[in-house]
Parts: sequence; C-alpha cells; structure tokens
Amino acid sequence: MAYDIGLAERVRDCLERTPNLREKAMFGGLAFLVANGMFIGISDDDLMVRIGPDAQEGALRRAHVRPMDFTGRPMKGYVFVGEPGTRNDEELAYWVNAALSFVRTLPTPGPKPESKAVSKARPRAKANALSKPPRKSNAK
Repeated sequence: MAYDIGLAERVRDCLERTPNLREKAMFGGLAFLVANGMFIGISDDDLMVRIGPDAQEGALRRAHVRPMDFTGRPMKGYVFVGEPGTRNDEELAYWVNAALSFVRTLPTPGPKPESKAVSKARPRAKANALSKPPRKSNAK
C-alpha cells in the first residue's frame, strides 16, 4: 500500500478528537472513516477528499485540485488534492474539515443484514427419499 506516512500523521493530528474514527486500507492507500463512511484518505502523496457533488465544482477551481479518478472515470463528489495543496497545516485542516462536514450530512447506515452462505457443493440425495426400490428378480 503506497501512501505518504507523514501526511497520514498530519491527518491523524487533525482528527485526534473525532469520535468513532477508523482507518482502513482502501483505494490502494489509507482511508479515514466515521460512522457515515469514508471521508478522507491518502493515495501516494495525494489527499483524497469526499466533499460531495454540490461542492465538487468549487473545489476543482482551487489550486492543486483535480477530479479523483482511479479508472479514468472521475468519482462524483470526490477530489484529489496534490501535495502542494496540503503543505501547510491550514490548507490540510481546510480539506479535512470540509470532508468531515460533508460526511456528517449523510445518513448513518444501519447494521448490514447477515449474509446467508450458499454452498456451491451439490446437495446429496437422501438414500430413502430418492432411491428407487430394488427390482424384483424373475430368476428362479
């Protein structure tokens, strides 16, 4: 997993008082999540910021910001902030707070339903239920 460890430490410092914070390997980097989902992350030396679709256009007008696209298709509501855009603590705090503010507007997901494991093995036939009765022999 490739991400800027120093940037990760700085993000952690910004989030030290954030309740229910989790970190998870995502998008080939490190992501930070709260109950409402992923809101910020690091990939290489870029900051991945979830700002929401309504704020995306304004964010893209800022210096060192570009659409977040891993597959060639930009992800709606997410941007990458290049390393020059996170060099000072005020700039980094701006992006962390913008992402955290957005994700807190989202509904908190409920518990995931339990998955029912489906066996890929073919079911075995019960001997009595599916077996044919033995044939009567005509031999004497």
